[in-house]
Amino acid sequence: MQQILSAELEQVQFEHQRALFRVIAKIRESLDLETIFKTTVTELRQLLNADRVAVFKFYRNSGYNDGTFVSEDVLPRFPSTLSEHVHDHCFGQQYAIHYLGGRIQAIADIQNAGLQPCHVDVLAKFQVRANLIVPLLQSDRLWGLLCVHQCSGPRLWKTTEIEFTKQIADHLGVALQQAKLVEQITTQANQQKALLSVVSKIRESLDLETIFKSTAREVRRLLDADRVGVFWFDPDSGYDAGQFVSEDVLSGFDSVLAAKVEDHCFGENYSLHYRHGRIQAIDDVHNSSLKACHVEVLRRFQVRANLVVPLLQGDMLWGLLCIHQCAHPRRWQAQEIEFVMQIANHLGIALQQAELLAQTRTQSAELAQTLSELQAAQTRLIHQEKMSSLGQLVAGVAHEINNPVNFIYGNLNYANQYAKDLLGLLMLYQQHYPNPHGELGDRAEQIDLEFIMEDFPRMLNSMQIGADRIRQIVLSLRTFSRLDEADMKFVDIHDGLDSTLMILQHRLNPKTSQISIEVIKDYGNLPLIECYPSQLNQVFMNILTNAIDALTRDEESEKHSLSPKPIHKAKQITIRTELLTDAQGTNSRAIIRIADNGSGVPEAIQSQLFNPFFTTKPIGKGTGLGLSISHQIVVERHGGLLKYVSQPGQGTEFWIEIPTHQVSHQISSDQALNFSAQLPL
Repeated sequence: MQQILSAELEQVQFEHQRALFRVIAKIRESLDLETIFKTTVTELRQLLNADRVAVFKFYRNSGYNDGTFVSEDVLPRFPSTLSEHVHDHCFGQQYAIHYLGGRIQAIADIQNAGLQPCHVDVLAKFQVRANLIVPLLQSDRLWGLLCVHQCSGPRLWKTTEIEFTKQIADHLGVALQQAKLVEQITTQANQQKALLSVVSKIRESLDLETIFKSTAREVRRLLDADRVGVFWFDPDSGYDAGQFVSEDVLSGFDSVLAAKVEDHCFGENYSLHYRHGRIQAIDDVHNSSLKACHVEVLRRFQVRANLVVPLLQGDMLWGLLCIHQCAHPRRWQAQEIEFVMQIANHLGIALQQAELLAQTRTQSAELAQTLSELQAAQTRLIHQEKMSSLGQLVAGVAHEINNPVNFIYGNLNYANQYAKDLLGLLMLYQQHYPNPHGELGDRAEQIDLEFIMEDFPRMLNSMQIGADRIRQIVLSLRTFSRLDEADMKFVDIHDGLDSTLMILQHRLNPKTSQISIEVIKDYGNLPLIECYPSQLNQVFMNILTNAIDALTRDEESEKHSLSPKPIHKAKQITIRTELLTDAQGTNSRAIIRIADNGSGVPEAIQSQLFNPFFTTKPIGKGTGLGLSISHQIVVERHGGLLKYVSQPGQGTEFWIEIPTHQVSHQISSDQALNFSAQLPL
């Protein structure tokens, strides 16, 4: 009998060893825990002839009160525990510490074992009558439990069965440790990959929004956190206020993006430490040394555990990189903290680079603006000098022309009178001596006396008209230049318009094959307008010259076009003036509208018309300053408005609006550029 029992025992030990070797072999050939667990529970249940063998895993950071069965082998007539969530608050408080120390629980009948009711209820849920529980340790951490259940009835566990199950659990512990090492290596590789991704993003783009967004997404994924956010401090708040400018959050938790945060505790108690590189890792905000005001801010965003690393821009605390665990507390690992610190350091570099880029762009913009202003000032000074010299020349020429013209004009009256007297005397001679003889008759016939008597009065009349014309041109030149009116004066705007049109008459009615341009005047009843007359005349000259150029250019384009000639359209420039008064009748403004019926301004360049140096004319035909200077004269010098409306194929209309009375001037007379005597170059 003793020999039979000894043989049976040897057979059982042999089977146990074979099963143990199969588990060890599976661990060696595979690092996949699911495969190892499945092989183990199947072998163990069959060898122990148990109703169920399962592997239970504790949730991380659950305090050993929660977990789930991740693998099992069970007889068909008993319920499966697989993926079943188990909550047993008794375990964490009363049993976990013992299992960490290697405790093995072998209960023959749970109903007579003196267990806590809460624990009995959990076991009864799975129809357990007897169980054998061995801890699964991953290094010094209680990873889970290897559970052997007898559901059909009580069972007295043998020493060999307990020892064998412990050996199996020990080898599973080795597998868990190997898996942990693999996980750590994989995690480190993924973290390095994420770091490289962040560095690559920083190199590829200096757009902080893109960098923050991709970084938050990668960090949250790698750390399996509920939320990762980038927080920015308002520089004027003393580190007491700011907002989240980027985040990646797990579905089911609130977004904190753009949320305004005020935490008066932070600036006073924490900012200095963070500026010096402090890292805050809190496993459970409800069981921490944080002040109540800070806890309230975290509670607002559902935070149970957080990892906070400063984002430094040079030596300035720009913001915080925040990792939030919202579902439950979490124990932050050293390698996780190190990883987040490295990420924050690289983000600090990105912040520094972005600041340098912003400074460079600002300086470049300022330099470009300064250069543009210098070029404009230089051109305006040259233009001003030319116009001043030209104005003085025009005034001198007008003066020199005016003296002899006045002499001629004044003597024409006497010449007319003398001619009438002489012709009257000659007619009287003809009446008394109708048939002159000899040399006198021959001479009269030779000079065609009758034609001279008829044509000489007409010649004197033409000379009178020509002298009047010269006097009008001289007057227009003097009116346009207004050298004696450089200061604000009340003038008739219509005189300025008419004098400008007089000067441009040669272009409006050319002596060439070009079609004349009709000018339509629709003058309203305007009072005298307080303005700088010469400057306003220059505005009229610039706008009218542009209108004439546009109409002339359209005519030239039609001549050289190969397409069928369009129906001829008369070229017109319309000038309208009117007075606008506000409802109270206290403020009035003069409106001058100058429109042409040309082809209009192309939409692509409409926004650039008032830009200095912008011109569509060929090189040498224009400086690109006409409309820019006009805008400055109307807007800055007169507090008015200069705008335009242009439709392709419909022409262009410029709208000039200036107050009838100048209350205050944005630029004083001393500061203003001298635009007097400005004629188009």
